[in-house]
Amino acid sequence: MRVTEKLVAASLLVLVAGCSSLNPFAKKDPKVEPAPLVELKSSLAVRDAWKYSIGKSGVYAFSPALSGSSLYVVSADGALARLDAATGRETWRVKAGSDITSSAGTDGSIVAVGGAKGTVLAFDADGKPLWTYQASSEVLTAPVVSQGIVAVRSVDNRIVGIDAKTGERKWVVQRATPALTLRNAPGMVVGGANLYVAQPGGKLMALTTATGVVRWENVVSEPRGATELERVSDIAGAPVVFENEVCTVTYQGKAGCFDAATGVPRWTKPYSSDVGVAVDQRFVFAVDEQGAVTAFSREAGQSAWKNDGLARRRVSTPASFGRSVAVGDYQGYIHFLSREDGAFIGRVSTDGSPIVSAPVVAGSNLIFQTQSGTVIALAVE
Repeated sequence: MRVTEKLVAASLLVLVAGCSSLNPFAKKDPKVEPAPLVELKSSLAVRDAWKYSIGKSGVYAFSPALSGSSLYVVSADGALARLDAATGRETWRVKAGSDITSSAGTDGSIVAVGGAKGTVLAFDADGKPLWTYQASSEVLTAPVVSQGIVAVRSVDNRIVGIDAKTGERKWVVQRATPALTLRNAPGMVVGGANLYVAQPGGKLMALTTATGVVRWENVVSEPRGATELERVSDIAGAPVVFENEVCTVTYQGKAGCFDAATGVPRWTKPYSSDVGVAVDQRFVFAVDEQGAVTAFSREAGQSAWKNDGLARRRVSTPASFGRSVAVGDYQGYIHFLSREDGAFIGRVSTDGSPIVSAPVVAGSNLIFQTQSGTVIALAVE
């Protein structure tokens, strides 16, 4: 299934650029069929606000990057574009000069992407090249740009802080990589002065963005089992900072929320996922490795509801959007579930290709990117 297809064997291979991996988009096991889609009478009026074609993602998972009213999208063959998030109008589109391996990261002034063989490429707000930096190995995680720093994580689990103006390295933090990990681009996110970094082996780390000083490092879930496969417990997707908490989920581990300042757990629950979480005022939404969508109470982690109608459909990271929770699947469908009880309330189709990356909420639009390169913004009427 999707999770085992993402596994990367042997830490020695992880330590070199272009590490070997299994294809995360391989065909499904014919013995385990995805759940069929039931006929649905929609109670949610969803319309296309706009569409844009950027180009195929290949074996990578690209999410749009939002900064203010601008959206930055990339393709595997090196296309980088800036769009108006409300209308989809193209502001500019450039060729990066390299294949691209990560989503863009931006603060609105600097745009950075991971390129071929660990190259990091930076551009200004008009799409003009600024500098390049050579990371120690392949970059799958979207860079984070904040406080004059471009933070980059490579697959050998090295996090570097690069001066956003000059491209010079300012700081570096290195952590060990387990023998077996998910090839899933564990994410980073900024909250205040901190950079929260998802780690393989079930760890979550908070750094001071400007200096790289480790504020705290906590174990979300301990690896367990007799074999390396059973012991895979990587954080999935990007952590989410909401108010004074940071929430996340691991594969073969736990979902939970932690105090953003100290790392002290607020709550954790046994769970297994290979995609990230969504958080709103009341709930934490997660998708387990079989495709079931669950809502946890954000306050204490009690299960509010569970919908397993998308079993084995390779469901994406969810998004809380108005009165709904939205997810994409391997056939390019976007499903809307009731935020209150998890019932299906709407469904739209895209281009038929998988949606494996995290969606973005931009004002009144919900934006997805498919593997074939369609960027689609949806609005609810």
